[in-house]
Amino acid sequence: MSTVEKPARVLPASPTQPTSGADVVVQTLVNHGVDTVFAYPGGASMPLHQALTRFRDKIRVVLPRHEQGGGFAAQGYARSTGKVGVCMATSGPGATNLVTSIADAKLDSVPMLAITGQVGTSVIGCDAFQETPIVEVCRSVTKHHYLVTDPNDLARVVREAFHIAGTGRPGPVLIDLPKNVQMAQVVPNYDDPMDLPGYNAVTPMAGKDEIATIARLIAESRRPLIYAGGGIVSANASRELLELVEKTGIPVTTTLMGIGGFPGTHPLALHMLGMHGSVYANLAVSEADLLLAFGVRFDDRVTGKVSEFAKHGKIVHIDIDASEINKIKGADFAAVSDLKYALSELNKVVKASADLAPWVEKINGWKKADPFKYRDDAESILPQQAIHELWRLTKDRDTIIATGVGQHQMWSAQFYLFDKPRTWLSSAGLGTMGFGLPAAVGAKVAHPDKLVVDIDGDGSLLMNIQEFATCFCEKIPVKVLLLNNQHLGMVVQWEDRFHDANRAHTYLGPIDNPEAIGKGKGIGPADRYPDFVAVAKGFGWTARHVIDKSELTDAIQEMIDSPGPYLLDVAVPYQEHVLPMIPSGATVRELIRE
Repeated sequence: MSTVEKPARVLPASPTQPTSGADVVVQTLVNHGVDTVFAYPGGASMPLHQALTRFRDKIRVVLPRHEQGGGFAAQGYARSTGKVGVCMATSGPGATNLVTSIADAKLDSVPMLAITGQVGTSVIGCDAFQETPIVEVCRSVTKHHYLVTDPNDLARVVREAFHIAGTGRPGPVLIDLPKNVQMAQVVPNYDDPMDLPGYNAVTPMAGKDEIATIARLIAESRRPLIYAGGGIVSANASRELLELVEKTGIPVTTTLMGIGGFPGTHPLALHMLGMHGSVYANLAVSEADLLLAFGVRFDDRVTGKVSEFAKHGKIVHIDIDASEINKIKGADFAAVSDLKYALSELNKVVKASADLAPWVEKINGWKKADPFKYRDDAESILPQQAIHELWRLTKDRDTIIATGVGQHQMWSAQFYLFDKPRTWLSSAGLGTMGFGLPAAVGAKVAHPDKLVVDIDGDGSLLMNIQEFATCFCEKIPVKVLLLNNQHLGMVVQWEDRFHDANRAHTYLGPIDNPEAIGKGKGIGPADRYPDFVAVAKGFGWTARHVIDKSELTDAIQEMIDSPGPYLLDVAVPYQEHVLPMIPSGATVRELIRE
């Protein structure tokens, strides 16, 4: 992983007049270039919101309809820009509603600042109304955390929070603010130096000898492969990765987080690897004599059986986080470094490997034999077809795709080809259902001129469907392509594969008609539950239901061209499985193709 550090725009001099702690916090946000905060008010955070009204010409406050939605919107903002996303909630349940989005940001290394109101310092620990020890709750899912009890520390703490969230391996930072600290009068020092004795602010840089060793290993390799993760995107190193590939001719496979870090339409792109990755990527990993692991953490969904993963070749691991080196899979050579720097230096000295034509030819043979595919002759609209059609209609536009979590997420990774970084927003490490819609909200706020589409499933969309109201009231025209099979599709797939197709609470429709959905034509909107079109229209959205394949292209184009928020509810069969599939803990030898 790598840095997204942004220099703070600190005021030239500190004011001499006392001001409220809440005003100090908001002014410090302004000093750091924050233009948007996703915030839901409550009793313990009211002073912060009052302060935000005094800065409305500098900071837009987007009111989510649930704190989790606000946290994921902040992530959408951060993931699509590289800046620190900011969300805010009150104490107690407001704060605990942020926990999932904070944990999600931690696992996916997303720079985020979560600010929570807290009960007054005099009653902390007394089980006061709406009190929770949110710092203790979040201790293991934050990069750092603060409970501020001295208002004189506010300016410094907020500066430190931005620095920690956006440097090194990015991550979420929590600041818990008691109400009396927000209301206290203080003369702030916005230039107060940071006090972080346990935090190494120096960005690690690979040494010349390390770069030379990696270049030598590449030159000696006959079957090299690049395994690129989210660190490529975080480090803004996509251009350097492309240059390395153009110089060496080494094929590239990416993790789910690394999608967009290397152009998906490039002839040397092997797309995603792992459990639902391409056959050709997984085979290439198994036969590579050199695996160049850039900004990855050897996640279990990638490796399967760790002892068998890439066992026939040497592994070179470059990551900004030293704790990831040898944590899961041992490396033959490793460098702790900022990826952008390391790849830039490598590009200066690297030479093309020995003739890679036989290796690339072999991989191309695998590509031809086992591409991502779906049945063209199906009567129903298949989810893969809908996603591929969306890609066809938007590939020449500036588009950002967010997803929920489940089958639709994996199909989106397979059938929508991303050529640019920060255009793919998906919950990878935590796998949080409900991520897609609010993440799309955050991305659209950050990029009002771009098309932002949430590809979602019915189960996942229902998790944060209240954000429809946010889109309408805040005039945020996101689009939702809903692949509606009325089931928890990924769990159904595992039931089919490993539990004799026994349905254990995975059907989301009326229990008196569990087999109605997914059988193709003849199932109309009146037979579906819930009626997402009616729900969306109730929130002020434009919406359309599609079940006939002949209407799909027109409907997607209508969604794209719509000026406001738009839901396209596409009926798809629940019997479809995401393939290929490597069962959990297995190897490429157990890969399921059909």
